[in-house]
Amino acid sequence: MRRLLIFGAALTLAACGAQQSKQLAAGPWQGHLLREDGGDIVFNFEVQDSAGKKTIYILNAGERMLVDDVRQEGDSVFIRMPFYDSEFRTALQADGSLEGRWIRHLADRDQSIAFKGLPGIAERFAATAPPQYNITGRWPTYFKFPDRKDSSFAIGEFVQEGSAVRGTYLTTTGDYRYLQGVVSGDTLKVSTFDGSFAYVFTAKIENDSTLGNGEFLQGITNKAAFTARKDSAARLQDATTIATVKTPNTKLDFSFPDLNGQQVSINDDRFKNKAVVIQISGSWCPNCMDETKYLSEWYKQHKDRGAEIIMLSYERTTDFEKSKKALASFVDRFNVTYPVLITGVTPADPQKAEKTLPQLTAIKGFPTTIYLDRQGIVRKVHTGFNGPGTGEHYEEYKRAFNALMDELLK
Repeated sequence: MRRLLIFGAALTLAACGAQQSKQLAAGPWQGHLLREDGGDIVFNFEVQDSAGKKTIYILNAGERMLVDDVRQEGDSVFIRMPFYDSEFRTALQADGSLEGRWIRHLADRDQSIAFKGLPGIAERFAATAPPQYNITGRWPTYFKFPDRKDSSFAIGEFVQEGSAVRGTYLTTTGDYRYLQGVVSGDTLKVSTFDGSFAYVFTAKIENDSTLGNGEFLQGITNKAAFTARKDSAARLQDATTIATVKTPNTKLDFSFPDLNGQQVSINDDRFKNKAVVIQISGSWCPNCMDETKYLSEWYKQHKDRGAEIIMLSYERTTDFEKSKKALASFVDRFNVTYPVLITGVTPADPQKAEKTLPQLTAIKGFPTTIYLDRQGIVRKVHTGFNGPGTGEHYEEYKRAFNALMDELLK
């Protein structure tokens, strides 16, 4: 009887050991967001294990987005994204893969989509045939969504080396950040995922200057058709004409609470005789994230010259505490040391300009950036942001920003 008990205990310990040994594998992974319409948004991530603590990097072209809130309980793996209030709830399978759901927590509801993660796969898309074309260049693109009368316009910019492609789409309100993929035969396929953007674009390359049969899968349910023709001279509307002040030599007048509930006004002594940058932003907005990352570092280097920055945040909820929670990790990740104010107005509110900045004609995109001189007069309103995924456009933004701030700080 004693031998049976010992043998049973040994089996139990062995089983526990086997269960404990199933861990999230370090190394490259291929992720799949599996839409109900059969669409598959593919992305890559990397798992690292340091002193028993798991961290993840979401990989998109040149970007490595750190995700350090990773928790394993038995076979369950929980991954919370650092921004945008989204997370993965998954379980390890017998073959070491992950299955579960990606969940976006919106203001009034949750959205989710099936997720599968495959360990040991570093590629994003397989190039099953040599590329027939090289799509390097500038591609004016028209997207047609089923529920919209008008087409949406963007300019794709791509660089192709062999079968590998990287690039982005530029729009009047910002860029689609880092796109990565392949040209296989006569087919283009690129995608991105950052916790908010979840996109895949596929198209047939009809010749050196035409993309046809384009399909754009956007997030959990949205879909659009698109066509494009290469044109190096294509341009977007001037970003300084999309939103403007209603009258010249305008001064702003606003007061909103910061994350501690303290009212901050543009008329406070802190901002008098300073060149002030006003960010119209939100924690849900990837382009706002890119802008904040740049401005936060710039501010630390230049605030002693007489510069100030104020972020006006338009969150997806009018609830102050929920907005504060959404902004907290955003502010912490980029070590933002300038005031971040909660407007209490959502980005979807058609009267957001009238309710918060009535001196503007409109707020048509996030981010929008307003520049004030030392007298508090609005000198420029710029809609959108070309982030680091846009390459030379990002470098040009930085040159123009610094030149303008030098002028305002005189």
